Amino acid sequence: MKRLVLIDGHAMVYRAYYAYPALSSPSGKLVNAVYGFTALLLKTIDELKPDYLAVAFDLPFPTFRHAAYIAYQAKRKSMDLEMKDQISIVQEVVEAADIPIFTAPGFEADDVIATVARQAIEHKDVNEVIVVTGDRDMLQLVGEGVKICMPAKGISQTRIFDSAGVREYLGVTPGQVVDYKALTGDPSDNYPGVPGIGPKTAVTLIEEYGTLENIYKRLEARDWKLGKNIAKKLVEGQESGVLSKELATIRDDVPLEFDLERAKLNGFKENKRLINKLKELGFRSLIVRVTGNATAEINSKSVKKNPRAGNGSGGQIGLI
Repeated sequence: MKRLVLIDGHAMVYRAYYAYPALSSPSGKLVNAVYGFTALLLKTIDELKPDYLAVAFDLPFPTFRHAAYIAYQAKRKSMDLEMKDQISIVQEVVEAADIPIFTAPGFEADDVIATVARQAIEHKDVNEVIVVTGDRDMLQLVGEGVKICMPAKGISQTRIFDSAGVREYLGVTPGQVVDYKALTGDPSDNYPGVPGIGPKTAVTLIEEYGTLENIYKRLEARDWKLGKNIAKKLVEGQESGVLSKELATIRDDVPLEFDLERAKLNGFKENKRLINKLKELGFRSLIVRVTGNATAEINSKSVKKNPRAGNGSGGQIGLI
């Protein structure tokens, strides 16, 4: 079996930033998110043992979702400048590791990952794709050959979701996740769903009628079993629900070509460019993990706690 692992770059940088206390490189740069992401990268390689590996990042520009709904993500807190400054350093580490980075103007990393996953599964040399992300929306991608690996606690513990796992977690199948989100909405992305419809009611509606479209077909046909109050909310919130489904749907038709050979994981432990980058950042313990050589980092300076910033919860450095 050949396995491709795709990492949701921004989602995992965000988690790493808040999971680790403020750390400075020997040059004085704040690097706690870089350290956490790199530790996650090494953990992913060690535990999932991918044959191929790639990372997708968002671009700092509006997407087709912003064009469809001007308030999309409007209430989301701006990224801390200290985290934003670390994104480019994370990308430097990924590039030093000779791991390809994918982005696409007008699309989110979710769409890029979905497109790469589809293309990879169609490729005869890939049997399985595992997506590493903290975004529940990505559960809709689970299917034949595709699983989601999601942090269960900070970034130190993970859970891998197959179709049965998604149903256990949300109460719906992967193919129904977009209908679930269309009904319940998503506060983090600021789309409303159908006002007044919560998770339990959404699951009941989907169990009974399957999809958002079928719910409204049955309402129009007056073939309805679930009470006038729910019907009233659905009628009043129909436009919002339809828009929310469009926003929740991850697209797999991004105009990009995935070169599988470029993503092949080769010679990771002997990658001098990566080791030199980790030395520059002061990640001595991570150099040992890359090389397996406890003496490899003796001549490098170490990362230090930074008293200037206090974003992280602390106490998790030893977990990864």
